[in-house]
Amino acid sequence: MASKVEQLDPQLLLRLSIVVAVVTIALKTLAWWITHSVGLLSDAMESLVNLASAAFALLMVTIARRPADKDHPYGHHKAEYFSSGFEGLAIFVAAAGIIWTAIERLLNPQPLDALGWGLALSVVSSAINFALAWAMMQAGRHHRSIALEADARHLMTDVWTSAGVVIGVGLVAITKWQWLDPLVAIGVALNILREGAALMWKSSQGLMDEALEPEVMEEIQKTLEAFQHHTIRFDHISSRKSGRRRFVDLHMHMPASWTLGRAAAVRASVEQALMSAVPGLRATIQLLPSDVEAHFEDSEDLL
Repeated sequence: MASKVEQLDPQLLLRLSIVVAVVTIALKTLAWWITHSVGLLSDAMESLVNLASAAFALLMVTIARRPADKDHPYGHHKAEYFSSGFEGLAIFVAAAGIIWTAIERLLNPQPLDALGWGLALSVVSSAINFALAWAMMQAGRHHRSIALEADARHLMTDVWTSAGVVIGVGLVAITKWQWLDPLVAIGVALNILREGAALMWKSSQGLMDEALEPEVMEEIQKTLEAFQHHTIRFDHISSRKSGRRRFVDLHMHMPASWTLGRAAAVRASVEQALMSAVPGLRATIQLLPSDVEAHFEDSEDLL
């Protein structure tokens, strides 16, 4: 049974993410302003990406919820993949800005001020981000929302980034090695670049009609086996994901002597069983006589 956190509405969580991003930007910018730490500045810049990403994710989730229409008969579910792709791109832009600022500070080191207050503000903002990221991750998996999960992963990356910045700036305070500050900022940039690349890759795979997860296909296979016997068999099983929606297409072979009504009734039972076993699944089953095999040829393969 899903917990109350998992059942939270994705749009509500994304609106909350926008509010939290504004709060953390204010806290981290204040931390940078009183310390002049480029490491803390890089942390604040990543929170700006959080704000832009959360706003864009909210827009895409809203579009994804639109019902199917004449121009989009399969719905608008893929809109969420644009959100994770945009977030990955925004991370690249933020990382470039961080590295540029850090290199300049590395060439011209400056002393840091009021580190205690700056680090305290960074820790508070990280705690807020961690709580929200955890809730969004749980809800994202429950609703199968790539936009929500992408925003949660980015927030969690921000938490670890802030932890690294706090440790690095703390070491500056202890050792007085000013060059550590921009070095930490560069490390932050490289870390978020890795997360941005992962988000863009996941987005591209979704737009390319990636197959369902192995565990989901195993559940589909198990459901089909419950109906399969010497008079009924299944083949040509293919699947794809489109945002929250899942699709599976297959052929069901049965005796040619069966009436259309009987065959349709069995097919309806199989479709219902599949959709009950896998939430969000749309099953399309083509009926064929037992002695007939369907053959597929892509016209491009013949060129």
